Amino acid sequence: MSLLLTIVTANAAAEATPALDPEEVENGRAIYEQYCASCHGAKAEGAPGWREQNELGELPAPPHDPEGHTWRHSDADLYAMISKGWRDPFNKTDRLTMPPFGDILTHEEIKDVIAYLKSLWTEEQRQYQREESLEEPFPAETTKSSMEKEHQ
Repeated sequence: MSLLLTIVTANAAAEATPALDPEEVENGRAIYEQYCASCHGAKAEGAPGWREQNELGELPAPPHDPEGHTWRHSDADLYAMISKGWRDPFNKTDRLTMPPFGDILTHEEIKDVIAYLKSLWTEEQRQYQREESLEEPFPAETTKSSMEKEHQ
């Protein structure tokens, strides 16, 4: 009976959401405070009225805490949104309502911001997001020279 318990416990541990790296979370928090909090809120609570389109027909910055929907996106999607910027598909304008940060933040800094966001979610939300990311993980780090070669 104890062998069965050991196997079940080992399988449950393997499926559990991995712990976040405290250093990555702390680095991400500092970057978030510098670049993201002015729009998404100091506590990732989102802009006031974030569910309602403004006078331009755009949705204000959403929350990244458990009340928002950020946790529903894979690591690849979140990375792309931060790196390349974002235009909410429900917006009536064509402009990016979130600017791209790919030229400002490094690959690791973007991943750290995402680690910080993950630290704000519930265990169930983190598990859901982890499962979404299995098929869409973070992109591999690219250097400017490799990116330049891709565009030639």
